[in-house]
Amino acid sequence: MSSLSRELVFLILHFLDEKKFKETIHINQVHAGEWDEVERYLCGFTKVEDNRYSMKIFFEIRKQKYLEALDRQDRAKVVEILVKDLKVFPSFNEELFKEITQLLTLDNFRQNEQLSKYGDTKSARNITLVELKKLIEANPSFCDKLAFPAFKNTVIFCTDSEYNNDVS
Repeated sequence: MSSLSRELVFLILHFLDEKKFKETIHINQVHAGEWDEVERYLCGFTKVEDNRYSMKIFFEIRKQKYLEALDRQDRAKVVEILVKDLKVFPSFNEELFKEITQLLTLDNFRQNEQLSKYGDTKSARNITLVELKKLIEANPSFCDKLAFPAFKNTVIFCTDSEYNNDVS
């Protein structure tokens, strides 16, 4: 990456930091239920098997994805999530996996005592977001990756010729 490009990236990041926009896109993905995108982003930092915090992060995401499919009564998607996304978790907690699987047998998963207070999707996503933030902050895989880089309050000027040479 050229010197000018690097400086432009830092200026953009600095602007986003000042305006408190640095987390916005990822928070919006959680609020929109874009769980695959949320996972893809987090995979840049950690994997399910890295530590117990990472396992819990991915479990919470996949559990919410599963519950939303159950709520929509999309049985095909529920089974797909169970088989593809949640199948890695029995080795961590077999009993919990069995409980999740048994939710398929209920007309409404809220009949399960532990999920009886599960509200609407929007509320559940907000609760999931709070839980994810706590887990990410506690996760050693994210150590030193959560602090935004410090910037000097300087303005970068270059001549047209410097800009044209750097861009090409």
